[in-house]
Amino acid sequence: MFDHIGLKVRDLDASVRFYEQALQSLGHVLCCRDDASAGFGPAGEPTLWLLHERVAPINAAHVALRAPDRACVDRFHAAGLGGGGRDNGAPGVRADYSPSYYAAFLLDPDGNNIEAVCTR
Repeated sequence: MFDHIGLKVRDLDASVRFYEQALQSLGHVLCCRDDASAGFGPAGEPTLWLLHERVAPINAAHVALRAPDRACVDRFHAAGLGGGGRDNGAPGVRADYSPSYYAAFLLDPDGNNIEAVCTR
């Protein structure tokens, strides 16, 4: 359904560091970057855009990214913490969603809730 998602960020450098670390385990890379934006996704196909804003975003977003397996969810969480993210839910089964819903949640530098999820 979606072609791409854009998130407004206050500190583009800090956000790029976080997303480079966190998304690596999911197979996503920094595809392009300039002073105003950065695009992440599969190589050559940016689908998650960071858009520099001088004023901090008022409302945080929640973005859930599909992981191919649970180990990728674990790596996403650890790498994201190392890249400046804040824990918002350690890797684990979320039985209230479904018995096989395995996810981890991080807050990016602007407070957006970024989730990696594997439903196997």
